[in-house]
Amino acid sequence: MTTLQNQAAVITGASSGIGKAIAHSLAEQGAHVVLAARRAERLQELADEITSQYHVEAKVVETDVTKREDVENLVKETKDAFGRLDIFINNAGVMLLSFLKNDHVDEWEQMVDVNIKGVLYGIHAGLPVMLEQDSGHIINVSSVAGHEVFPSSTVYSATKYAVKALSMGMEKELAKTGVRVTNISPGAVETELTDHITDGEVLDMFKDRSMQPLEAADIANAVSYAVTQPKSVNVNEIIVRPLHQA
Repeated sequence: MTTLQNQAAVITGASSGIGKAIAHSLAEQGAHVVLAARRAERLQELADEITSQYHVEAKVVETDVTKREDVENLVKETKDAFGRLDIFINNAGVMLLSFLKNDHVDEWEQMVDVNIKGVLYGIHAGLPVMLEQDSGHIINVSSVAGHEVFPSSTVYSATKYAVKALSMGMEKELAKTGVRVTNISPGAVETELTDHITDGEVLDMFKDRSMQPLEAADIANAVSYAVTQPKSVNVNEIIVRPLHQA
């Protein structure tokens, strides 16, 4: 295992859930963290938690990943603060499940903007810095829905399949560089994601489901495993599911 001491790590979608757990995990291992999301107040609370618990810096950069200039500024501020970019976690995402027949077009567009374009903007802004350093690690958070499709996940799955495809292509393109790429695919996790679903039929369907979801920390542990491997090791993909599913 390698140490993350003094590495600079960017986490998008850091204000809650998986992103927040990843920030804590990387900071605990010595990384300076740059916290990115739209909810600056929550980010500041998290930054205060991290700086009080660990001997690292936590920088807040209010960021909307659907805006290319915001993500470019995020990387610029990281480089200005720490002189480098070692880890970029493309974690921001939305899961607006709906049945196609119910025609939630605005929500489809939102998922494309956040889940696909947001990841692309992260790659666009962060990859050149890593290539210049000849080192770095990009983590793309996809989903089990990027491996299979279930009723109401059609558009969400399409966006997460896209994230997986991006990760696979990056692995091949960057194979002879010092930049590593990992695709993380969580199963059901106890987060805010489902709170934003508006399709009544989907909400009714969820009422009948019985499952113990994963904790956000379970995904943070998977990320930590990937980024602490020896520099000669690239963990391409990790799928994390709840043990008991129904």
